[in-house]
Amino acid sequence: MANPTAAMLVIGDEILSGRTRDSNLHHLAQELTRIGITLCEARVVADDHADIVAAVRALSAGHDHLFTSGGIGPTHDDITADAVAAAAGVPISHRPDAMALLQAHYDRAGLPFNDARQRMARIPDGAVLIDNPVSTAPGFTLGNVHVMAGVPNIFEAMLAGLLPRLTGGAPLLSQTLRVLRGEGEIATAFGALAAQYPDLSMGSYPFVQQGAHGTNLVVRGTNPARLDEAMLRLTRLFG
Repeated sequence: MANPTAAMLVIGDEILSGRTRDSNLHHLAQELTRIGITLCEARVVADDHADIVAAVRALSAGHDHLFTSGGIGPTHDDITADAVAAAAGVPISHRPDAMALLQAHYDRAGLPFNDARQRMARIPDGAVLIDNPVSTAPGFTLGNVHVMAGVPNIFEAMLAGLLPRLTGGAPLLSQTLRVLRGEGEIATAFGALAAQYPDLSMGSYPFVQQGAHGTNLVVRGTNPARLDEAMLRLTRLFG
């Protein structure tokens, strides 16, 4: 049985403008690989309601899981929760449990729980909260859409709490052969070998190091025996 599939939607003008460098996609890809969920697609959209709604609908329909990052804070441009609710066709309102979490957090901090901060307790109807052990404001899961913060340490903490809820498949394994030959030299034989292993993913990644050209040949798959067999043949060809 094939592993579950996933997509990621990164939301925020700051990513598209170059002001902020996204690291959440890299972290998510590593974690999903570890638990056997195949990340197939990623998109970045601006803080535009219609664009977020369209992307959520398309990506959630095409994959078993959709993970989003960004746009769930207290400011006017934090519109992800509203857009996800619109994409699912459900109302959104201040959730009592989210309100209680945030009220307690700001009471402890000696800060007012004002209208802006209360926006972070607006959750679509039917959603399940995702815990935020860093700054309390929760994310949520609605259907197969998992909505999390954009700040990397908060995203990572939310994801760590979310992943045990999800059912993965076989972890994706990877082995690499490093050869001091250019891609053009090895491409034909490597392609022929890859055709004999349709259940594995084989890729070539060139590098230049101290003036020498080489290629990392990477084989990925979920079956350890097939992976070892392919790597043995690869080593005989190019090792």
